[in-house]
Amino acid sequence: MEEPVPLDTIIELKGCSIMQQDHLVLSDVNLKAEKGEFIYLVGRVGGGKTSLIRTLNAQLPLTDGEGWVAGFNLRTIKKRDIPHLRRKLGIVFQDFQLLTDRTVHDNLEFALRATGWTNKIALEERIREVLEKVGLQNKGFKMPHQLSGGEQQRVVIARALLNDPEIILADEPTGNLDPETSEEIHILLRNISDNGRAVIMSTHKHSLVKKYPARTMRCENGRLTESDMNDQVIELLF
Repeated sequence: MEEPVPLDTIIELKGCSIMQQDHLVLSDVNLKAEKGEFIYLVGRVGGGKTSLIRTLNAQLPLTDGEGWVAGFNLRTIKKRDIPHLRRKLGIVFQDFQLLTDRTVHDNLEFALRATGWTNKIALEERIREVLEKVGLQNKGFKMPHQLSGGEQQRVVIARALLNDPEIILADEPTGNLDPETSEEIHILLRNISDNGRAVIMSTHKHSLVKKYPARTMRCENGRLTESDMNDQVIELLF
């Protein structure tokens, strides 16, 4: 019989292999994340950060070990249940992936309707709430190209919050942003974590890790290890 995952543990991987097609990216992966915990995922390009995030959202299958995310077993999850898992996750992409032919408001409405929302009053209220949370309450009528990079990333975070997820997976969310804007987005994600959501953020910006220390997991040489983030270690990781 499988042991139940503790109530405050929202992610748990034990002895897992992270695969990209037939290529082994990370072996013997062990990771536990609690509700409200903020975790950096660091390492060089190609080290496995994105593959790990894609495994957590069931974009890549988990073929061995044990894996639980938001109550779903990644080893046994049925294809029809993957959308239910993803409603408990908020995904923040580096390249925004906004629909360029519609406004901020309509991007968010599209995402809600795609996940089963039909009540127009509830839709409008939820869009208003998430835009307010990311400081864009007056930008709903704007087209994506009319926004700065930082504002577009705030829209992406608003979209990630729509279904009140338990986990935010942020894959290099500041990768295309200048240092000042990167810091603003990082602070926003930390605030989201402080409000009870687990946040896993992959990054290659050592300045953020150094200025805002938190638990840090390192992808290196095919392994995932926890790092003691002193200044010397930070410099070696990037």
